[in-house]
Amino acid sequence: MQLNQHFRDLEQSYLFSTVGRKAAAYAAAHPEQKVIRMGIGDVTLPLAAPVITALHAAVDEMAHKETFHGYGPDQGYEFLQQAIAGYYAQRGVSLALEEIFISDGAKSDIGNILDLFGPDNTVLVPDPVYPVYRDTNLMAGRRVVLAPATEENGFLPMPTPGLHADIVYLCSPNNPTGAAYTRAQLKEWVDWANREDAILLYDAAYECFIRDPNLARSIFEVEGARSCAIEFCSFSKIAGFTGTRCGYTVLPGGLARDGMELAPMWLRRQTTKYNGTPYIVQRAAAAVFTEEGMAAIQQNLDYYRQNAAVLGAALTEAGVTYYGGENSPYLWLKCPGGMGSWEFFDWLLENAQVVGTPGEGFGECGRGWFRLTAFGDAAETREAAARIAAALKTLNA
Repeated sequence: MQLNQHFRDLEQSYLFSTVGRKAAAYAAAHPEQKVIRMGIGDVTLPLAAPVITALHAAVDEMAHKETFHGYGPDQGYEFLQQAIAGYYAQRGVSLALEEIFISDGAKSDIGNILDLFGPDNTVLVPDPVYPVYRDTNLMAGRRVVLAPATEENGFLPMPTPGLHADIVYLCSPNNPTGAAYTRAQLKEWVDWANREDAILLYDAAYECFIRDPNLARSIFEVEGARSCAIEFCSFSKIAGFTGTRCGYTVLPGGLARDGMELAPMWLRRQTTKYNGTPYIVQRAAAAVFTEEGMAAIQQNLDYYRQNAAVLGAALTEAGVTYYGGENSPYLWLKCPGGMGSWEFFDWLLENAQVVGTPGEGFGECGRGWFRLTAFGDAAETREAAARIAAALKTLNA
């Protein structure tokens, strides 16, 4: 028997698993201390009332023969596709329903989409960025090259002369840095991809946090993107579905490479390996885009935005350089005193009992940087901010 030797190329543990273990070990050793976790980007508010109402109604349907639902349509129920298409239309993006594929989340789709591409493609991944992009390609044995995302380029890598890659990952707003591309910047990527016959895999999981009108919320706001881009989005951040699981992929009709059209390939892949998102979850997701749903969702998003403002104020008070927190739920801070990322992780846990995420876990260019999330409870966020500010002041004492 032979196993997949490419797993040897991965870090021994997934980043967030390591963070969780270290935090748990500290908590067990210090039961008298209250540890505040601000490392993993999990939401803390409950599902909005209109979503819960729709979920309950769908559950009740499943209790009666006349309204019971078994296997659903291959690409998701039309009512949810229509709701998503309407959401995009508000931004001037027109989508056909058959271009929208419902799934159990963007993370799954970002990994599964690789089934469409051969193993010899070169993959360009920003550094730092969400680890799933790099890890899923390393598992498949693809060549991965890194595009440095640094303070100097605003954490937004751009095409460079002579650059060649077959697949490029873009995440905007970025996880972990919080940086977001303008339409003009995305236009440069789209034009490059069309010249190079490359495919852009665009992760828009955090688009709901964008308020700056100069920033794109979908790559399909950019002319030419339909011939080179696939977009992934999620209900986890816009509506708190981290435990409910629902997302979608937008794959334009007519997008083709190597003599094959990608949308039919994706449909074939999904119908072979996936049986669809539960009916009750899709009903709940559709409720997000109702007038009542969007009003409730915006209240939740504003709650997290206020958390980000509280954290940002604490970092500013302590004289720490940071980015993000405005069009993103993440704050990306420069580790004080020249500390390394894991060194600062340990220091912050020991001195403030606050857990964050070491930047180098997202890539080599994240060394010396640190991520905090605004998805926490508001009271705990205020407490954590006060602890962080107090601890940081001791460094300058």
